[in-house]
Amino acid sequence: MPNLEYIDGTAILDLGGNENRQSTSWLRDIGNLLDEVLASPATSLVTTGTGKFYSNGLDVAEAEGPVELDPDYVRPLQALYRRLLTLPLPTAAAINGHAFGGGALLAMAHDYRVMRTERGFFCFPEVNIGIAFTAGMASMVQSKLSPAQARDAMLTGRRFDGDQAAAAGLVDDAVPVEQLVERAVQLVTAHVPAHPQTLGAVKDIMYAGAASALQREHRPTGALVS
Repeated sequence: MPNLEYIDGTAILDLGGNENRQSTSWLRDIGNLLDEVLASPATSLVTTGTGKFYSNGLDVAEAEGPVELDPDYVRPLQALYRRLLTLPLPTAAAINGHAFGGGALLAMAHDYRVMRTERGFFCFPEVNIGIAFTAGMASMVQSKLSPAQARDAMLTGRRFDGDQAAAAGLVDDAVPVEQLVERAVQLVTAHVPAHPQTLGAVKDIMYAGAASALQREHRPTGALVS
């Protein structure tokens, strides 16, 4: 179950100790905890998980063929990504384990990303599991990566370990697990803004295209060509 603690001025939001699938109830719990963070004196945010997974992605049923995402599910999912993308605090994902699909998307919504070196993969498996990116999801990833980085991550379904993800520019650093949260806290506290609301406004401007795309209603395309 997600929970919240504080290290000095940094809120540490633990996504949970299981697969941390992004179910509607999980999205609601994370949203409530973000409300608490913004109501607190915290000046930065780090998200992490406990155990094998940072997040194992979207809460969708396995299928033999391509999967169409339900617009009623996509709406709160993308609202969370957008909220993190433009949050008026410095944010970092301390990726403690696997970040697959929606887990990798969630990490991309943060300002910084740190992975552990010993275990865990960062992966956009969409091309291999039959789930297409929505326009908002794709736009968010592309807003954080170069065209070549986005191509190699989004079109291949490749699994990157911590060192590989850092070398590919998908994350900012890879460190042993005992240093993971500490390194993430270092990144978010290095430049705490004097005016957090202005930071939020700057993010709104920097990521205007992605933020707008994440607000658009998802329209299923029907049967996809395999």
